[in-house]
Amino acid sequence: MQKSLRQIASGEKAIVTSVTAEGDVGRRLREMGLSPGTEIKILGRAPLKDPVSIRLKNYTLTLRNNEADFILVNKVEA
Repeated sequence: MQKSLRQIASGEKAIVTSVTAEGDVGRRLREMGLSPGTEIKILGRAPLKDPVSIRLKNYTLTLRNNEADFILVNKVEA
C-alpha cells in the first residue's frame, strides 16, 4: 500500500514508487536520487518531526515534511 514518505517511521525501509511534485520541486527531488525503484531508509526525525533524514544510494538526505509529502513509497517488510 502506497504511503507518503512522511508516514514511514524511523528505522523502516521503503521503495520509492513515485514523485508527485511537478516543476522545479519535482525535478530537484528526482535529481537528488528520489526516483521510482530507489530503496530508502528513514534514519530519524527532528524533535518536532520535521525534517526527516533518509539514507539512499550511499548518502544521507534531509527533507522537510512538505517535500516528503510528494514522495510516495511502499514499505519494505523485514
